Amino acid sequence: MQLNVKGKNMPVTDALFEHAERKLERLTRILPPWDEAPVVELELSIERNPKIDRPQTAEVTVRAKGTVLRVRETAEDMYVAIDHAARKLERQAVRYRERRRRHHRGHGRATEPAEAEDLTPIPELQHEAEAEFGSLVKTKRHAMPPMAVDEALLQMDMLHHDFYVFRNEENGGEINVVYRRGDGDYGLIVPQD
Repeated sequence: MQLNVKGKNMPVTDALFEHAERKLERLTRILPPWDEAPVVELELSIERNPKIDRPQTAEVTVRAKGTVLRVRETAEDMYVAIDHAARKLERQAVRYRERRRRHHRGHGRATEPAEAEDLTPIPELQHEAEAEFGSLVKTKRHAMPPMAVDEALLQMDMLHHDFYVFRNEENGGEINVVYRRGDGDYGLIVPQD
């Protein structure tokens, strides 16, 4: 695992780096084996706004072989934020690993012995991941007539959803997604060619 730690509005001490390295090291046991080591980027930041209850943030991004896992955790203490982020990332990694295993089994492809050995269940994390993230139980289909972004935002608000998929009439009926951001504003996702 290649760990890159950077600080925003704060210095990254050796103690913080070593704590992060120790907490994130378990990922190498959980993630499936890849040809190259996963790159783990950890951004530590402190919000200077006194109105924020938990001003210290740890944001972790893991990139390996086209897969991206990302978590963001806040706390009053940076060590606690790192601990929570590492635990949440472990659950994501278990979920990813289990989906990958089911996908391979579902298509009748035999896994290689090394891969099967590395994908042995980790009971405490597997149970947490299954409890937190269920399986696909419903498929929805709906008509998608072309509409403007403002109309899609209105539809999303009327449905009380956090996102809305629509065909954007402004770009030739291409499928786009509008979503509600954490700060109360909205975002638009447009596919890139």
